[in-house]
Amino acid sequence: MTTEMVRLIEPVIPALRRYARALMKDRAAADDLVQDCLERAIGHWHQRHAEGDIRAWIFAILHNLAMTRLRRAAARPRPVPIEDAQEGDLARPATQEDRLRYRDALAALAQLPHEQRAVLLLVGVEDLSYAQTAKVLGIPIGTVMSRLSRARERLSKAMSEVPRPESAHPHLRRVK
Repeated sequence: MTTEMVRLIEPVIPALRRYARALMKDRAAADDLVQDCLERAIGHWHQRHAEGDIRAWIFAILHNLAMTRLRRAAARPRPVPIEDAQEGDLARPATQEDRLRYRDALAALAQLPHEQRAVLLLVGVEDLSYAQTAKVLGIPIGTVMSRLSRARERLSKAMSEVPRPESAHPHLRRVK
């Protein structure tokens, strides 16, 4: 592995791990996916376009590997445990209400169709441009924009339907 590879690949690894965890919904499976992605990227380094976006290229590898695994898993269904986020993953300790909102957001995200979830994660979480996202997923930019719009709308609707603690117990009030 050359120093150029290390310099270009190493900064992308945390984003790959986040995206893989969101796609696979299982920490161990996501870590395996990232490992396989990195092996493939290093093994096929000579096939990349030197002037191309390395981040989009690696995300495309990860996405394609994930889709293959998800298709195989769908062919032979089995229960997959969904792990809760560890407190160490958060920047600050969350309040109980924040944890409930976080849990509800993850549940709503999991309910999105895969195509919408993938676009939302790449654009909203990994900060890829529409063009990069289109390249990663192998779809036109217009499709990225429409899927992102639908995903945001569905996520917003799902989150607005979640009862808030104040509305769940209207007869209770805060006393200072």
